[in-house]
Amino acid sequence: MSEAASAPHAADRRELTAAQRNAVAELLRVSPVADELGRRFARAGHELHLVGGSVRDALLGRLGEDLDFCTDAHPDQTLRIIKGWAESIWETGREFGTIGLQRDGLRLEITTFRAEAYDQVSRNPIVEYGTSLTEDLRRRDFTINAMAVSLPDHRFTDPHGGLDDLAAKVIRTPGTPRESFGDDPLRMLRAARFAAQLRFAVHPEVHEAMARMAADLDRITAERIRDEFTKLLCGADPITGLRLLVDTGLAERFLPELTGLKLEIDEHAQHKDVYEHTLTVVSNAVSYETDGCDFVLRMAALMHDVGKPATKSVGPDGRVSFHHHEVVGARLTKARMKALRYPKDVTAQVVALVALHLRFYGYGRGEWTDSAVRRYVTDAGDLLPRLHKLTRSDCTTRNRRKAAQLAADYDALEERIARIAAEEDLARVRPDLDGNAIMELLGVPPGPVVGRAWQYLKELRLERGPLERDEAEAELLRWAREQGVIDQS
Repeated sequence: MSEAASAPHAADRRELTAAQRNAVAELLRVSPVADELGRRFARAGHELHLVGGSVRDALLGRLGEDLDFCTDAHPDQTLRIIKGWAESIWETGREFGTIGLQRDGLRLEITTFRAEAYDQVSRNPIVEYGTSLTEDLRRRDFTINAMAVSLPDHRFTDPHGGLDDLAAKVIRTPGTPRESFGDDPLRMLRAARFAAQLRFAVHPEVHEAMARMAADLDRITAERIRDEFTKLLCGADPITGLRLLVDTGLAERFLPELTGLKLEIDEHAQHKDVYEHTLTVVSNAVSYETDGCDFVLRMAALMHDVGKPATKSVGPDGRVSFHHHEVVGARLTKARMKALRYPKDVTAQVVALVALHLRFYGYGRGEWTDSAVRRYVTDAGDLLPRLHKLTRSDCTTRNRRKAAQLAADYDALEERIARIAAEEDLARVRPDLDGNAIMELLGVPPGPVVGRAWQYLKELRLERGPLERDEAEAELLRWAREQGVIDQS
């Protein structure tokens, strides 16, 4: 790779060269594809540059299988260049100047140089094609995403000091933050997202602009906000991102329940407020993950106490309580996730965990029967492993004795669940008689009566465990007589 085409902020040439070598090492891994593609564009009289997040990730030594390129070629010209070479092509981003393709296991996206203008009402981008790489890089969100490597000659271009900011682990805009966020307010949320993903700090001027312009986020669609927030919460350091959202006022625009937690003190009158407790629970939940981000678990950890402000009460002894905050919290969580356009199945899982997160408390006092354990497992269903993690994450007390007791109690509960499950197949609790047996015994056709009888037998199964066939039939007949389904005789 040659020296930087433009790197006015690089004070240490040795550092620049080392970083470039790091990028080249990563590029060589994909160069049979990237360089070949570059040569195809060059033969057609067009430029091609690896750009944005792909260059950033190459410099960080973490380049993946998705590569982003920019070019002076328009979409129709790009299609002609890649036709017959690409293994597959998709044009879903064509209206934004982007053509996608696959080659040798790599997913490539090629976008025409952009010089975007924005609708000053909705802030949605109005795509205008640019004419130069410099113009394209200037309109990008942050300096760390405004670097390019030309192909196939590997010329490095960094007009805004992105390499220095990458080394300093700081998030800064190519122009003024006010101009950048004025173009697209979603970039404020992206700043918090990159802070969470990369463990970078936000430049003070960027932080100030985020706080001053937070209300502009109201012009962004819920879907775009949802996607950025999901990436933030799934970042390597979501706590940093969440704090930025609250401290700058961005959270108030789309997740006010989080900001509201700062006003509450927890029920144990500890020094930490509910907000700090919540961040600790999210951090704890992350530590329980074993296979990448579990968004449902993290979101449930974030929302588990949002019902506290609405349920706060102070007793005669001065102690604070939040009775039934899990019920209120589940309702608030459902409404918030609906507003953010999350899929119904994802929302349902998070809401269920919020509603169930307090169920465990009381177990250590010896109040739980086998019936209560069965109901706990049945109500959690497929969410039981996540409920285990959420419940353990919710223990944030600094009282070591109390923390150890809670952990021991939950260990005992899990052992008890395992014992009962081995005896009774708790994963699929069903009545001891199925619908056909119910209809045959009661002499009734399919309909509401069968459903009511089935539900009664399921409740009985949860309460008493498995029943022998004759015992289940006797209980069903007794219920049917009491309900007037059959004669009392």
